[in-house]
Order: sequence, then C-alpha cells, then structure tokens
Amino acid sequence: MTGSSSQRERQVLDWLAAAQPRMLDLLRRIVDIDSGSYQKAGVDAVIGQLRAYLEEHGVTCDIHRNAEAGNCMRASLAGAGKPVVLMGHCDTVFAPGTAAQRPFRIDGDLAYGPGVADMKAGLVINSFVLCAFARAGIEAPMLGLYTADEEIASPASRPFIEANAANARAVFNSEPGRPSGNVVTGRKGAMFVDCEVTGIPAHSGGNHHEGASAIEALCRKVVRMHALTDYESGTTVNVGLIKGGSSVNTVAPHASASVDVRFKTAQAMDDVKAKLAAIMREVEVQGTCAHVTQQRYFLPLVQSAASKDLFDAYLDSAATIGFGAAGEYSGGSADSGFTAAAGIPTLCGTGPVGGKVHTADEWLKVSTMVPRAQAIALTALRMLR
Repeated sequence: MTGSSSQRERQVLDWLAAAQPRMLDLLRRIVDIDSGSYQKAGVDAVIGQLRAYLEEHGVTCDIHRNAEAGNCMRASLAGAGKPVVLMGHCDTVFAPGTAAQRPFRIDGDLAYGPGVADMKAGLVINSFVLCAFARAGIEAPMLGLYTADEEIASPASRPFIEANAANARAVFNSEPGRPSGNVVTGRKGAMFVDCEVTGIPAHSGGNHHEGASAIEALCRKVVRMHALTDYESGTTVNVGLIKGGSSVNTVAPHASASVDVRFKTAQAMDDVKAKLAAIMREVEVQGTCAHVTQQRYFLPLVQSAASKDLFDAYLDSAATIGFGAAGEYSGGSADSGFTAAAGIPTLCGTGPVGGKVHTADEWLKVSTMVPRAQAIALTALRMLR
C-alpha cells in the first residue's frame, strides 16, 4: 500500500463522503431492472450496469457465465497477500414487471423499489468501496463477488463463491443492515426440499378400493415433517407449498410439496436431513411411493473467534465514522454461511439499513449508504496495512 496509512484512509473516506448522489444514480438504474432469480436476462443486465461503473473507475472485472442462471462477476484489485472480499447477490424475489409497476423512488430519507435493500444497495456500496480503493491507487488485494441466485439458495453461485473466497482474509456480505442499525453476526442455515408422492389412480365412486391416494400419503408425511420442529434447538420445518390430484372424482395418482427447513448448526442440519429421509422412505399408504426431487442448502453462519475479531474491528471503524452498531442474529439464511463454514472470517448485514424486504413496502434508509460504505472501507484498510 503506497503512501501513508492516514493519507490513504482520508482519501478513500473523503471520496465516499461525496458519493451519495452517484450511489443513488447507480442504485436507481439497477433497481429499475427486473432481476428475479429465474430472470437470467435481468440479472445479467444488473451485472452489466455494475461492470460498466467498476471498469470506468479502474477495477478489473471478469464474468463467470452460467448457462441458465444469471452470470456471476468477479471484480478485483491487485495486491499481495490474502484478499478482502466484498460479496452480494444481484437477484431478487420479485416477478417480471414489478420494476415497471413500482420503480425506484425516494421519499425523504427512504428509498423504495423491488430489491432496493435486499440487496441492490449493498451491491452499490461494495462497488463504490472498490472504486474508492482503485482511485486512491491503493495496492491491496480486494475482490468483489457479484452472484446470481441467492434467493433460491445459490445453486449456480455457491461454487463460484467457494472458489473465489477460498483464500480470503475476510468477507463482508452486504445484505441489508437490520432496521435497528445492527449488522448480522449469526444466521440459521436452510434446506429447501421438493418431494413427490406417486399413488394409484381409481374412480372415487366406482372402484375407490383399487386406488392408493398420493394426497393422503403426502398429508400423513406433512404431519410427521411438521412434528420435527423444535423451537428450543432452533430447528423449524414448514411445508409451504402443496399440490396434487387429477380430478375431484379420482383417487389422487400424484402429489407434491415444497418444504422449508431451518437450523442453527451443521449437526442440526444433518439430524433433520436424516429424519426427513426416513419420512420419505416410510410407506403410510400401501401402493404409494415418495421421493425427493430436489434439495438446496444454505449453511448456517456461526460466529467463530476470527469472525468475532472481524466484527470488533468493524465496530471500531463504525465508531470512527460516527455511528454505532451491534451484532444481531437472523433466522434468515444467506451466502455468508458458505464462507463462514469454510473457516473464513465473515461479517454479514454490512449493507445500508433497510426493512420489509421481499414485500411491496421494502425500504432503504438513504442516509446510511455512505457511512456503511465508509465502515467497510476503513475496516478493510486497517486490515490490509
């Protein structure tokens, strides 16, 4: 790192201090792009906007192409040693057409729009931190990882994250800061399971006895799956979607369900996974058969000693910038679980403060964009001295 540490810190922080109008301009452009997890063209368009801004400011960008999911992007600054990684996802939960129905807008200190907090504002501040380092000529290793499908558990992005963050000094995942202003120091893991049951069709009046109802078998399994919920340990199971049958007067030949499972530790994940497998194997209704068609995972974010040190360093930087924060536990899952599980010091929820995410009322506190960017930058600068 060339120049004195204090000079570089001042240069980076001052550039970010004046950046809010440009941050909002970039944020408006990407919020007004529909980029649901299954909308490859939209995710790629968001990546395109961010890439153009980064490269304009001297940050090298490489595209990791996915055939069906949106592309991922690796933005990098050269330097010796282990890199500091800034991470974020470009996809949202919203349907095509939402951006046109609810475009980006600002009302006082709050901004609104699909994905404005979760997590397009985090993408913006990560990009500005990288640009601030590049403009200051700081020779320090930094990576920005921009991913495509976090909202569906990152099936395409997880290998990209694990490969590029494997040697990281630290990871900042700029999911939205909590409405309290806190960052996230722990998260539950998640498992999303799709399952199907096949049965034997029969006319429900003429020869009911010849049928085997897939719906009945699935309903019996649902009761057993829900019984796995244990609030004391933090494990919850929710069958959120269910469908089946072919007609009202036919014994159901098929049924399916989508299951959401949350857990606090990897051991709890293994335990509930084994129990779900046993439920799938059990034949509650003779003539039926069940199987899992898809499983996707988020690993839990468990704070290690090294992650606690990173959190403490962030709090010191935040205090220098002029705001306070604390650590908060979240029942929601995120990509930060993958890096934490790999033993990399990880801090989540470092994006600007927001709330009501995944709803039409999602909001972002505009005045937190600059200080949250400065806190990430200052923590990274102090780590990379």
